Amino acid sequence: MDRLRIMILCGRSPRHLYVANALCEAADVLAIVQESGGEWSARKVFRTLRPDNLYRKVWRWLRDRRRYYGNPEGRFFFGTAAPGLKHPELVREVSHINHPDVVRLADELKPDLIAVFGTSLIRGELLQKGRLGMVNLHGGLSPEYRGADCTFWALYNGEPEKIGCTLHYIDAGIDTGRLIAHVCPEIFPTDTELTLFWRSVKESAKVYAELMQRLAEGEKPGAPQQGRGRLYQVKQRGLRHEMRVKKLLRDGLLTELSLGPRAKWFHG
Repeated sequence: MDRLRIMILCGRSPRHLYVANALCEAADVLAIVQESGGEWSARKVFRTLRPDNLYRKVWRWLRDRRRYYGNPEGRFFFGTAAPGLKHPELVREVSHINHPDVVRLADELKPDLIAVFGTSLIRGELLQKGRLGMVNLHGGLSPEYRGADCTFWALYNGEPEKIGCTLHYIDAGIDTGRLIAHVCPEIFPTDTELTLFWRSVKESAKVYAELMQRLAEGEKPGAPQQGRGRLYQVKQRGLRHEMRVKKLLRDGLLTELSLGPRAKWFHG
């Protein structure tokens, strides 16, 4: 059986590197494309510097600086080893994921599939590349939880059973493409938002790798999403929401649950 020839578009955090490494084991990776910085414009700069937006960004930076102090994500995914790619020689850096160089690279390499995790929103001509299309790993269960911070919002809504990740084909919407698989983690009473999210990603890396084999064997998973669910945006999450989730966890939201890891595949 021939292995898929894929191109990976991913972020730089330990979780992104972990998933990229799993895909390298399961397919023939032609290139790993990473963004070196965001796509800036005068409009985006003006919007960022608005007092309300600037306040939210500073608050999130301070919150995440505290939560990620000591690199707990790196230890979760890589243990005592330094987080890194198994094949750094495959990395191509671009200023933003929709740069014309990425489209040219896809045209040059002609991958069977483009595998995505942790990039900016993909737009334009790049959406048409890949013989089998583009697949994304999204950190929520679409369509009910689309967008950002979906583990957090599932906790906020008192729905820990709806924590997980989605593998889906990419279309022009935000996490709206055809569903391939839902992947949910085992849940422990002592979990936090971050450990739940990271465990979801770790379980999803196995399913992502399995997808490479299924596609190589000619299987065609995928089913349309039923409804549009709800789209969560980064700016919606504020201090009062944080305090509610802390209280729910303190009051035992995750106790008396018997939820092991589970994956659901979708077929049309």
